[in-house]
Amino acid sequence: MSVLFVVDRPEDWPLELPGVELVPARTYLVDPRYSGLRGARLFNLCRSYRYQSLGYYVSLLATARGHRALPSVTTIQDLKTRSLIRSQSEELEELIEKSFSTLASDTFTLSIYFGRNVAKRYRRLALQLFNLFPAPLLRAWFARSIRTGRWEIKSLRLIAAKDIPSEHHDFVLEAAADYFAGRHRAPRRTPSRYDLAILVDPAEENPPSDRMAIQRFVKAAQELGIAADVIGPDDFGAIGEYDALFLRETTRVDHHSYRFARRAAAEGLVVIDDPDSIVRCTNKVFLAERLTRARISMPRTVVVHRDNLAAAAQALGFPCVLKMPDSAFSQGVFRAEDPAGFQEIAQRLLASSDLLIAQEFLPTEFDWRVGVLDRKPLYACRYHMARDHWQIVRQEKGGRRRYGRVEAVAVDQVPRPVVTTALRAANLMGDGLYGVDLKERGGRVYVMEVNDNPTLETGEEDAALGDALYRRVMEVFLERLEKMTAGRNAEPAASAQAAPAGQPASSSRPGES
Repeated sequence: MSVLFVVDRPEDWPLELPGVELVPARTYLVDPRYSGLRGARLFNLCRSYRYQSLGYYVSLLATARGHRALPSVTTIQDLKTRSLIRSQSEELEELIEKSFSTLASDTFTLSIYFGRNVAKRYRRLALQLFNLFPAPLLRAWFARSIRTGRWEIKSLRLIAAKDIPSEHHDFVLEAAADYFAGRHRAPRRTPSRYDLAILVDPAEENPPSDRMAIQRFVKAAQELGIAADVIGPDDFGAIGEYDALFLRETTRVDHHSYRFARRAAAEGLVVIDDPDSIVRCTNKVFLAERLTRARISMPRTVVVHRDNLAAAAQALGFPCVLKMPDSAFSQGVFRAEDPAGFQEIAQRLLASSDLLIAQEFLPTEFDWRVGVLDRKPLYACRYHMARDHWQIVRQEKGGRRRYGRVEAVAVDQVPRPVVTTALRAANLMGDGLYGVDLKERGGRVYVMEVNDNPTLETGEEDAALGDALYRRVMEVFLERLEKMTAGRNAEPAASAQAAPAGQPASSSRPGES
């Protein structure tokens, strides 16, 4: 894979880095050799990234050519959004305070080179800022608030290669070399057609896929010519290096998993779970509304708020079930046995969410789980209730969980109404990977939940299909990657090359007059 450093003028990058081709920006934009180059990694080190400048067009056309650009147009635009930078400052508030706790001054400038800073004590902060705004060269200005006394990011900007102080040159070379080596990348024995990142959080106690399942995903990908890397929460800044992202950790909207999905989608990667699916499936209020409008059968359901507690309890009877909108793995799900219990549980949950879901209680020996991928059934299981419990997971003292038995079933052996209903429900969410939970009772099928990021573990969900399950997931990635590539190749190259040729080069830096 070619590695390109794109600069306004060759003298802007006076450093020598093996394996890197230094390319003037105008040459990259108009030379047919670069428009036809496949699979390049491009580092945009231009002097300006303002709209329709050379630097802007370098990142824009890199995306059109299928090159992996740093920074991307998405990052360039994000850095112009003051409210976004301010919100990220609040998110990193604790880390910023800890990093600058010993400073006597009220201002500080932090230079970030390929996700690193010269001083070790600031490297964690540098990495986090790089993860949020992936760009090879960044500079952040911090100031202590007169009102609160706390540190704030006042500005965060892309800098040009020529702005690197000479005393930092050796460190920049080291940082760049380390970045190219890629701490999350394994050496490639053979070239791959596509690169896939599989997001896993090593600290998660109950991940959706166990280690063996992840290994089988990696193997299935390799057999199809896709190189798969397992990445973690600290690899946010490396997303642009990949063609696709597969989330294999529990997702939430207020969580880094959603930020990974959103960033990958913005960068044009194939993403499962996509951010829309995460938003839709992780909120049961949305799910209830969508299923009701589509006239898909579910247990009698009421959206509960502070003003309808008595009416909701009366409508459902007892026992009934109350759920937090973002409940998962049976957490945040409670059974009320009587009106007093309903009031106590509801009041407790309403302290965290303005809306809740309450449903009639439908006891069954097991729940069906139908896995749906790309709008087709993928696998099926019976999730049996935990012993002496009404859910498939029993929460015990000390945080221990006791699970019911998982029984894999061939899809063609599942009652047809169960599969049909599961497909209808999942297809309301999108075309990603979903786990639809259903109950059969009294000759009817009820949808309980549609989950994004469903559990896929060895010896359980894969028991009926074996390796074919993992291969099918990777086949969908391959199909989408090939479709994406075909769409890019179909665009006329000539029109892409012509646009920037007449653009004047700008020597001004962003934010300077």
